[in-house]
Amino acid sequence: MSKQDNNVDPILDEELNENENEKVNENIDENEDTAEVDDNSVEKLRENFEKEKDRYLRLFAEFENFKKRTGRERIELFKTAGQDVILSLLPVMDDFDRALKEIEKSEDKNLLVGVELISNKLRETLRSKGLEPIGTQQGDTFNADVHEAVTQIPAPSSDLKGKIIDVIEKGYTLGDKIIRFPKVVIGQ
Repeated sequence: MSKQDNNVDPILDEELNENENEKVNENIDENEDTAEVDDNSVEKLRENFEKEKDRYLRLFAEFENFKKRTGRERIELFKTAGQDVILSLLPVMDDFDRALKEIEKSEDKNLLVGVELISNKLRETLRSKGLEPIGTQQGDTFNADVHEAVTQIPAPSSDLKGKIIDVIEKGYTLGDKIIRFPKVVIGQ
């Protein structure tokens, strides 16, 4: 380079420096704006992330509750799967009880033994499926949660007031659930 090139006009040199300074200042201002925009963007992203995280956690909890509920319903369904069939067989068991009472009055013991065998087989089959009779007898205290009162009659003695006088129809449970309440007569 020549000496002339090194000797740049001082006024021109000052203008160039001012232009460079302005450009630097503009870049600084732009960077500050970008930093503000970046802070706002990051904050918005964080808020969106928290919302989505909360939504995900709620959805996950809802799904877990659904799995538990359907599991319980499935277990309950298996326990009482044959409830309709068993309910339709209860009148047959009642008929067996009435038939046995009448056959006991006759003198044909072979007939009694045969009907008892069939009755016991039916009862054991239903018992294996979870059917249990509710043990209700004359003299038991009436419980509205377990018994169904058909009628009230004057008690034959004072100690039978509020107690069961007669059992008209047996009650049964299937598992832990009462499927037929015993029908009883209560002393007044």
